[in-house]
Amino acid sequence: MAMSKTTNTYNRQNWEDSEFPILCQTCLGDNPYVRMIKERYGKECKICTRPFTIFRWCPGARMRFKKTEICQTCSKLKNVCQTCLLDLEYGLPTQVRDAALKIQDKIPESDVNKEFYIQNIESQLKAGGDNTVAAGTVGKSLAASDMLAKLARTAPYYKRNLPHICSFWVKGECKRGEECPYRHDKPVEPDDPLSEQNIRDRYYGRNDPVADKLMKRAASIPTLDPPEDKTITTLYVGNLGEHITEVDIRDNFYHYGEIRSVSLVPRQQCAFVQYTKRAAAELAAEKTFNKLVLGGKKLTIKWAHSQAKSTAYAQNSAPRGGGGSSRIFDPVPGLPGQLPMPPNPTDYFNLQASEMAVLPPGMKIHQLPPGLIPGAPSYASMYQQQQAGGPSGIPPSAAGPSTSSVGNSGGSGHGMVPPAMQQQQLHYPSQDPARLGALKK
Repeated sequence: MAMSKTTNTYNRQNWEDSEFPILCQTCLGDNPYVRMIKERYGKECKICTRPFTIFRWCPGARMRFKKTEICQTCSKLKNVCQTCLLDLEYGLPTQVRDAALKIQDKIPESDVNKEFYIQNIESQLKAGGDNTVAAGTVGKSLAASDMLAKLARTAPYYKRNLPHICSFWVKGECKRGEECPYRHDKPVEPDDPLSEQNIRDRYYGRNDPVADKLMKRAASIPTLDPPEDKTITTLYVGNLGEHITEVDIRDNFYHYGEIRSVSLVPRQQCAFVQYTKRAAAELAAEKTFNKLVLGGKKLTIKWAHSQAKSTAYAQNSAPRGGGGSSRIFDPVPGLPGQLPMPPNPTDYFNLQASEMAVLPPGMKIHQLPPGLIPGAPSYASMYQQQQAGGPSGIPPSAAGPSTSSVGNSGGSGHGMVPPAMQQQQLHYPSQDPARLGALKK
């Protein structure tokens, strides 16, 4: 430590004692009943090297224990969390925030100058009031920024609280299994710049790999270009919450211009905001694209499609016979022309009215006699054809053994097969009446 507990009383008066830490929501965790261990002057600040009160807690289940790393004076000086050293308002590194707000805060780094500077800041904070505003140059420069609004996190990132990787598991020697408090996962590559992070570089905003990654992301953020059709004055607002009402949407869009209508679609969790003028719609799209947060969610802002084009597409895509015109496609060479429509589209089998027979209720088709089925031969005509040798002139004796003689040889007339079941010629063995079990022995 730079100053131990055995130093003079003047130096010990500069040590910091606090009742609760300054933390971001991610480091605090999702447990509303978090329990902390407090130790007065348990460690020195990693920025100003003064002893301060440290806090230690577990942010949630299956998470690692966290503790404060810097004192509250250094935290208020940069408006950062005492543990992760990220900005309390945007959740971004100080290098990104200072670059967006154009802040040039030069904090002395030598021991004597740093101690004198910290004492002056503490006196200003005590004389300032409730200590809820950032001190120094940061507190005077905190203003709205489009880039910060696009890069800021709208929800806590609890994955940052996961345990560290188990080194024994990486070597294949961990024997704890599921009881291991460390994470069994593949480590990052040694060449990854995110694996080399320093608390001092994060605090002073220099050589921060996370900040470099976010700055590259900010350079590639897409923009929302207005459509060429000047008649479009409607914006699509997506990713709405379940409890968002039309009044909430009007309260966030009315100050960009006069609103003609707001159409809320709760099932799709979206809405359509229509302005009376195109300039108001363009201003609203510019100010809210990738920036507007409502109900804890970042809303999706897009330009709506033209109403005339949507109506024409709906008419062209209407099905045939539904009252709308069919879609017109370009002709394909080599294909025949369009076939004419049948006179009766509901007649799928081209049946005439005289050929249609309606079955009585509860009767099946096999229960009808052949004379009532249109186009089916009757028993009398079939029997006459069998007696005459059939339509091909084949005598009954040439068609095979008569089933009636077989039945008479048995001395019983119950083996008689109706003429309709006698075949002129057997093409398959399964067509033989004797094989089908028509004869009773």
